[in-house]
Amino acid sequence: MSFIVAGRHAVAVDNAYDPFERGSSPVQVSSFEVHDKARDRVFPCDIWQPADEAPHALVLYSHHSGGHRRRATFLCEHLSSHGYMVAALDHSEVVAPELRPTDGETAEQAAARIQGWIAGRVPDIRVLLDHVGADAERIGIVGHSFGGWTALAAPDVEPRIESVVAHAPAGVANPKPGVIPATLAFDWAHDIPTLVLAAEHDVPLPLPAIRELFDRIPATKLMVVLRDADHGHFADNVEQEHEAIRAMAFPAEGAWIPRQMRPIGELCSGGQSHLFTRGLTLAHLDATLRQHKQARQLLDSDLEKTLAARGVAILTPVGPS
Repeated sequence: MSFIVAGRHAVAVDNAYDPFERGSSPVQVSSFEVHDKARDRVFPCDIWQPADEAPHALVLYSHHSGGHRRRATFLCEHLSSHGYMVAALDHSEVVAPELRPTDGETAEQAAARIQGWIAGRVPDIRVLLDHVGADAERIGIVGHSFGGWTALAAPDVEPRIESVVAHAPAGVANPKPGVIPATLAFDWAHDIPTLVLAAEHDVPLPLPAIRELFDRIPATKLMVVLRDADHGHFADNVEQEHEAIRAMAFPAEGAWIPRQMRPIGELCSGGQSHLFTRGLTLAHLDATLRQHKQARQLLDSDLEKTLAARGVAILTPVGPS
């Protein structure tokens, strides 16, 4: 089974289905903590839930390296308004003191610390899933950057995950200096439908490297690339965060990153990127976790035309090689 590449086949889409607009469900947000006794770590967590008591499909969200569980509230709220329960935590590199950088650390100590970040990611997700997943009808995972790597790595050991969405994922074969050297085994026991959303002008994770990663995914898959976008276009506060990163002083190995980033005025807006991200992420989850016929029709249709009508430009979507 494979997705139909846009431009090869035209499929009519039911206009009543609109994954780009907010859903009808009121959203309740609550915070809690999960204690992982095995590692003695306490994880702050948030959960977005539709305001009813019906069972819902569960979506886990994984943030970028050193980020925050609320780094993509635009997406978590959107998914919940369409009937999903969405859970996110602050990952180990945020909560574990031993994984934080220290003054005067050597290159060897920094490398060991980053390996600790990598080793902690999938266990973090499994701790969260154990806590919130008991009553979930179906389970998917979404992540950005290092969180995208987490979403792609988790199915190696977590059979409960049935759908994956990776936004500008790490895990490329030859990462540039300053980029987390996380690898992907893709030891998946069964087909897990996967959507990759990428940025045309991603500086730390260039598009050719993302395409090579995409080619290795052993499942039904689709990749859609947002034109005139950079790595941070998949999170909240796009314009402000992009310019803040351009102004940052990075460690020596990553100093090239802000220098190569284009001014935000040369890129697409946060509104355009958020529409792209929330609509396609939701459509993929609807198609794979809910078997929603109209969601499948939308993904199989001419996405370039569909998104252009909403003021969003993409490259031609890529299906399996």
